[in-house]
Amino acid sequence: MTTAHDLLVRRDDLSKLETRSRAPFDPASLGTNQILCRIDQYALTANNVTYGVAGDSIGYWKFFPAPDGMGRIPVWGFATVTASKHPDVKVGERLYGYWPMSSDFVLDAANVTASGLVDGAAHRAKLPSVYNRYSRLAGDPSFPPGTDAQQALIRPLFLTSFLIDDFLDENAFFHADTVLVASASSKTGIGLAAMLERRKILGIKCVALTSPANRAFVSRLGLYDDIVAYDDIPSLRAPGGAVLVDMAGSQKVLGAVHFALKDQLKYSCRVGLSHWQEAAPVTGLTLPGPKPLFFFAPDRIAKRLKDWGPADFMQRTGSAMLGFIAGSRRWMTIETAEGADAIAAAYQRLAAGGIRPDIGQICKP
Repeated sequence: MTTAHDLLVRRDDLSKLETRSRAPFDPASLGTNQILCRIDQYALTANNVTYGVAGDSIGYWKFFPAPDGMGRIPVWGFATVTASKHPDVKVGERLYGYWPMSSDFVLDAANVTASGLVDGAAHRAKLPSVYNRYSRLAGDPSFPPGTDAQQALIRPLFLTSFLIDDFLDENAFFHADTVLVASASSKTGIGLAAMLERRKILGIKCVALTSPANRAFVSRLGLYDDIVAYDDIPSLRAPGGAVLVDMAGSQKVLGAVHFALKDQLKYSCRVGLSHWQEAAPVTGLTLPGPKPLFFFAPDRIAKRLKDWGPADFMQRTGSAMLGFIAGSRRWMTIETAEGADAIAAAYQRLAAGGIRPDIGQICKP
């Protein structure tokens, strides 16, 4: 690698991105237990935009510090160790985890086991631990060969889908018989719909809320019991009660559901911000029905790790995820952006809402 790069966004305008070239990290400068990683590939989805929108409120900007006014969008993907000062981490090892949109990165390897390690950098110590753990592919059987692109695109999103389904089930679906999925074409929404198929025996219906442009795609998935276009939400009714799972983050969509259903809405769960341009709250507007509550996956992970133990947690989530990954080949086409310029263009399309839901965007620095 003769040159390296970092992609940074304006924190006050996520559509503004710039590429900053620099010299690669020098292996000779590594400190004790540090490892240098070449970032090989990562996914770009609406989830990454959510990290930027919630960068200040939840702390996503803190993982990879940037100059004042700028931010480094976190992404999920794979890297190869190119230099190591940790005795148990060898050059050539492959890791999966949470990276900046960069070509290389230095980790402070800590808590090293056969299956993974943690970035022990001081500034990450108080941040949610799920984002600090990196899987060592050689010791983790949940990464079968030939699935890297699908893993990068689906793994973090489907885990959220799994956890929401589990949360709703634990709460008896808040005594509602319908789950409304806003931004039903999102990969997290599709994952949730796939999980909810198992609940149909309980009488639970899964209804898609989507744009007219994505209606045909959502219909082809065959996962939803009904499809409602956003403009038709005012006519929506749920006599058996409904739960809203909002991946969109649009105040317009959120408000439409609350005003249409009022007391028929039993729970309002905010998850993502795929419609991030419409996320600003409407001043002075009071929504009828339950107060929307944010679903923070790391908190749910911590609870289930305590309840089930790490081995059982990994078995349950891993088994469900690998099944979903296999099924994703039916509806998702992988597109690859190689090099900083192509990645920047892909990000701009994503931020503008220009990546089709049947496309999985992979970036190779």
